[in-house]
Parts: sequence; structure tokens; C-alpha cells
Amino acid sequence: MSKFLLEFSYLIGSVTFILGLKMLGSPDRARKGNLLAAAGMILAIAGTVLFHEKDGQPIGNIPWILAAMGIGTIIGWLMAMKVKMTAMPQMVSFFNGMGGACAAIISLVEYHSHPEGSAGYLLIVFLGLVIGSVSFTGSIVAFGKLDEKIKDFGGRYLTFLNLGLLALIFIILGIAVVNPDMLGGSALWILLALSSLYGILFVLPIGGADMPVVISLLNSFTGMAAAFGGFLYHNQVMLTGGILVGSAGTILTVLMCKAMNRSLLNVIIGSFGGGASGISASGDQVVREISLSDAAILCAYAGKVCIVPGYGLAVAQAQHVCHELEKKLEDKGVEVYYAIHPVAGRMPGHMNVLLAEADVPYPKLLEMEEANPNLPNTDVVIVVGANDVVNPAAETDPGSPIYGMPVLKVWDAKNTIVLKRSMRAGYAGIENELFFLPKTKMLFGDAKDTLQKLVSELKDL
Repeated sequence: MSKFLLEFSYLIGSVTFILGLKMLGSPDRARKGNLLAAAGMILAIAGTVLFHEKDGQPIGNIPWILAAMGIGTIIGWLMAMKVKMTAMPQMVSFFNGMGGACAAIISLVEYHSHPEGSAGYLLIVFLGLVIGSVSFTGSIVAFGKLDEKIKDFGGRYLTFLNLGLLALIFIILGIAVVNPDMLGGSALWILLALSSLYGILFVLPIGGADMPVVISLLNSFTGMAAAFGGFLYHNQVMLTGGILVGSAGTILTVLMCKAMNRSLLNVIIGSFGGGASGISASGDQVVREISLSDAAILCAYAGKVCIVPGYGLAVAQAQHVCHELEKKLEDKGVEVYYAIHPVAGRMPGHMNVLLAEADVPYPKLLEMEEANPNLPNTDVVIVVGANDVVNPAAETDPGSPIYGMPVLKVWDAKNTIVLKRSMRAGYAGIENELFFLPKTKMLFGDAKDTLQKLVSELKDL
């Protein structure tokens, strides 16, 4: 009976994971999908604690297990409740790293429990260790880079060093599986050390503008490592969850690379962003400022207004006042929509999450492919904190590191208003030609404060 209940709880858990992931594809159902998958995870954990048996005996150390779960729940709850939206990418990266660490620990424990396992068993153990370690250390470095505690560091030599290190890892892994006696138990620790080092050196040279892709890739690594753990424990729900995370992360990584018009290999070795230095904008270098009153009049008498959010919107925590601006313009008969670039922000879907928090209706959020054809018929585009994703250099400057990357063509609109603190370069580290175009007007200041003043001006019109 216990075995039946355990398998049944795993079956229900697996189904909720699949349904939850499906629901995440729609923002209006994403919250319910997340809660459904979480409920399935709770059921799977409860089933394991209550009904799992080994050699006819139930698992022990229940008080320790419950204590660890309680501590983890409290820490996770506090972190999630206190995190600011600007720090959300860091938290996602940190939590992802913890998943990789757990997968690596599982491999360590299982190897010491069954050091004389078959070649297939050892292969799964070592792969789980390698991928989990890379995911852990890589995610921690990504956390540091996103939090601006770790600077970009790299060079062509580091690319060759990483390739050599990766080859060495696979050679040692092959020896450890084919001839376990040659290296003995030291193979495990050698692989742990090399994989951890590779995770650090793998992420270290990657530029800041590529961080969304890196987070997605590391997330897929963690999923694969978890799936290997499912193989080791013959745990169907762990296997299903790992496969779903791994495959979803891989698909998302490919889609984001496509959105940037770059291959994954180019992302990994290209070091896009950070220390990049493109060619400066040529021609007319005049920056045209606009006053709040003029900006309010321009928007109030427009037929269609587009809002382009970027990381600056998250930094200023301006999503709610941005939604207020949208409603105020609609009260005056203006059609308002949002143009979302796939890699805007610091993690996949960052802008979608940000605006969903402010209850912006999802139909108003247009993806880049849908938004660009609408821009020539748009009277005013308001760029709030976005930079690299609206840079014309992606189309005009072959020497730019973002050349060839699809961007939002805001310069096709009749007027463009850019909200920025300063003329500082974006995350890719290059100058934005958009700021110098004749149809572009700069509105300097904190995004939240500026938007609030803009809303006040609209109320007075």
C-alpha cells in the first residue's frame, strides 16, 4: 500500500509540473500555474517522507528532515518577500545555483554509497556532479555580475583555457567510468574541483548584456543535473521535473539567442557587453531636451503612444506609475501599448514580470516582432530606461558589438521621448545613436519621479 501511495503521489506531482509549466505560458494564468506546480512538489515531498521505504524500512531522521525543510522554507520566504524587482535576476540566479549544488551533493553521496557501481551508474553520478557543479559556481558568478560585485574579466586566452579545461574534465570523466581503478575515489574530487573552476571561468568573461541568456542556460544545466538525480534514485517526479526544467531552459536559451541574432557559441565566447566599445555615433551630435509640459502636450494630443520599458524602469521601481500614465492617456482617448524586447532587463521575461506586478493588461504587451510594424503609425514612443534594445547601431554600425541584433525600431515613430538619468551608455557599454536623432527628445531625471510629474502635467491639461 505504501508503494502504491508513493507512486501515486509521484504521478500527481508529475502531472502538476506539466500543467503548471503549460500555464506559465500565459501571464494571466502564470500565478495559478506556479501555485499548482508548488502544490505538486509539496505532495511529492510528503509522499517521499511518509511512504518511501528501503529494504522494507521507512526512512529515518524525520525530525532532521522536517527541521531542514522548515529552515529552508523560512529563508526562501524571507528572501522572496524582501527582494526588490531590480534584484529579482540575482535571486533567480542564486536559487538556480542552489539547485545545482543539491544535484552535485546527491552525486557525492551516491558515489560514496555505491563506489563499485556499474559503468552506467558511474556515468550518471559523474555527469550529475559535473553539471551540478558548473551550474552552482556559474550561477554564483552570474549573481555577482548582476549585483555588480564582480566585474567582466576575460580575453582570448580565457576562451582557450576554458576549452582545454572542458576537454580535461571529459577525459577524466571517461577514465573514471571506463577504468574506475585508475583514479579511484580521487576522480570524484578532481572532477568536483575542475567543474567548479570551469563554472567560474565559463561565466566570468561573458558580458552583462548576455546575462539573460546565461541565466537561462544555467537553468537548463540545473534541470539536467536534477534529472540525473532522478535516474539515481529511480524517482519519477524528480526525473520529470528535471527534464521539464532542462528542456524548457534549453528552448528558452535558443529563442533568446535567436532574438539577438547570435549563436549560443557566439554568446559563450563573444563576451558581448560589459567592456565593449562600439563606434561612436557620427554626424549631428546635438542632444535635444524636452520639458515636462511639452512632453505632456505631445502625449495628450497623440493618437497612439508606445511605451518601451527597460532595466531603468526596474531600477526606479516605476512600473506602477507607468501604468498610471497609461490609464491617464487612455482617459484622454489615446491608444497605448507596450513594446517588449525579449532580452530587455537582466533575466528572461524581466519586463513582463515587472509590468504584470503593476497589473498592466497582458494584451497591451506586444513582442518585438509585433511591435515594430506598429511603430511607423505611432505618434509618440516613450522609452523608459531601455538602451541597447533601441540602439540603431544594431542596424547601421557593422563595427558595433550589437550589430545584427534585432532591436525595437523606435526611430520609425513620429516622435521619441527618452527617459534617462544621464547620457551614460547601456549594459553593452556602447553609445546609443538614438539619442542624437532629430526626432528624439531627452527627458532627464529619475524615471519614477519624471513619470509622476508627467502624470501631474496630464491631469492639468
